[in-house]
Amino acid sequence: MTNCENYRFVEKHRPWRDLTFKFYADGRLTIIDNEAGVPVAPRELKGDSLDFYVRKRISFIKNDLIAKKTKYGA
Repeated sequence: MTNCENYRFVEKHRPWRDLTFKFYADGRLTIIDNEAGVPVAPRELKGDSLDFYVRKRISFIKNDLIAKKTKYGA
């Protein structure tokens, strides 16, 4: 079983996509356009959705580093 964190983001400006971001514990990422049911590459993100992705990715990496530091010692 692979742990993942799911986040939903609805863009406020065109193209008004409804996106689901899945951040997996092993570092993988999946972005799905919920209306079309197709994957979206990070390079296709713009504006608010790109900002959301970057902030969540940084947070995910920080939390992973903290967990590893706690587990293995500093």
